[in-house]
Amino acid sequence: MRETPSDVTLATQVGFPRLRFHHVGVQTTDLENSVRWYGDFLGCQRAWSLDQFSELTRSRLPGIRELTEMVLGDVRFHLFGRPGRKSEPAESAVQFQHFCFSVSTAEDLIWLRRRWIELYESGRYAFATDEQPTDIVIDEDGVQSFYTYDVNGLEFEFTFVPDGLS
Repeated sequence: MRETPSDVTLATQVGFPRLRFHHVGVQTTDLENSVRWYGDFLGCQRAWSLDQFSELTRSRLPGIRELTEMVLGDVRFHLFGRPGRKSEPAESAVQFQHFCFSVSTAEDLIWLRRRWIELYESGRYAFATDEQPTDIVIDEDGVQSFYTYDVNGLEFEFTFVPDGLS
């Protein structure tokens, strides 16, 4: 869906704050596995870690042990170690269904899909699911996408949108 000038104008006139996305919080039972995977697959860098938390954080996330921020450009992941059961992607639960990242070229999709498979086959990571990335599909507008899971079972979409489409 495209944002129209009237949408922007209306939000400004009504006094809605201009929101900017800051980070995605990812809960994991194996923090170092997640840190390595986000670094090796997406190229994220560890920005900082902490292991002391406010009372509010401890009440919302009982058992939190450590939090590490991983950064790639303007994208931030807050990976936090917390005991719990392994994720089951096929379960129906109230959660984010997937996150989507766009890439600059169709070749980037091919590279990312191959990289995911290479890292999976390396045996260096524990994955919550053995499900492999989908094939790259192309819709009628030429938008190309594939879906895959991170080591925790969170679903990601990677998409290439040709110039002129939003």
